[in-house]
Amino acid sequence: MQDAGVYDGDILIIDKSLEPRNGDMAVCFVDGEFTIKYIKIEKDIVWLIPANDSYNPIKITEDNDFLIWGIVTYSIKKQR
Repeated sequence: MQDAGVYDGDILIIDKSLEPRNGDMAVCFVDGEFTIKYIKIEKDIVWLIPANDSYNPIKITEDNDFLIWGIVTYSIKKQR
């Protein structure tokens, strides 16, 4: 998520009690892997949007093993 300002070594603060909203950065579990993406909600469809335009959005369907693990609320930057 370097295009979103999140770099290797940064610490993310995750709030698992928040309901996801459009545009939230979230830690998600998809088909056995964790990922950090932006959430886009359209009626009955959830999309995971990468910050890097080189990657395609992921459409979540009933076939996916999917969980929004938590919402990113803060990031702590590694300075060195």
